[in-house]
Amino acid sequence: MTMKRVGHLLLAGTMLGLPGTAAAQSAAPTNVPSSTAAPTADNAVLLTIFLKHDESRPLGELNAQLTKQGFFKAFPPAGVEVVSWNVLMGIGQVVTLRLPASRVREVNRIIEDTAWGAFRTEFYLTYDYKSVALDLHDKAK
Repeated sequence: MTMKRVGHLLLAGTMLGLPGTAAAQSAAPTNVPSSTAAPTADNAVLLTIFLKHDESRPLGELNAQLTKQGFFKAFPPAGVEVVSWNVLMGIGQVVTLRLPASRVREVNRIIEDTAWGAFRTEFYLTYDYKSVALDLHDKAK
C-alpha cells in the first residue's frame, strides 16, 4: 500500500470519526447485524465503490464465484440506496450508495465477505457536486 493510499485511508477514517490508524480490520463475526437506520440529511453519506474485475478470468467464472460467495444476495443490503451502478468497460463496476454513516462498516464487510476474489475494491466517500458545478458553469456564461 502506498503512503498516499495510507494517507487517504487515514483522512477518510478521520472524516468518519474512526480511530486514526491504517491497521487491518480485526476479525469480526461474519454475521454483522444490519442497522435499521435510514439515511437522512443529518446522517447520510455517499459511498462510491470501485469493483475492479480480475481480467485474468472469464466473466462466467467471476459471476459463478460471486454467486457462490453470496454477493448478489447480500449486496446491496436492504435499506441502502443505490444512487448509481455503472460498468466501466475494461475496469469493472462503480457503485455509489447513499447510506447512514453508521452502516459503512456493514457494507464494507459484505464486500469483504462476498466480492473479494472476483473484484479488487476501492472505497471513496463522495458528495454530490453536480448542482454546484452547473451553477458555476451558468455564472461563467
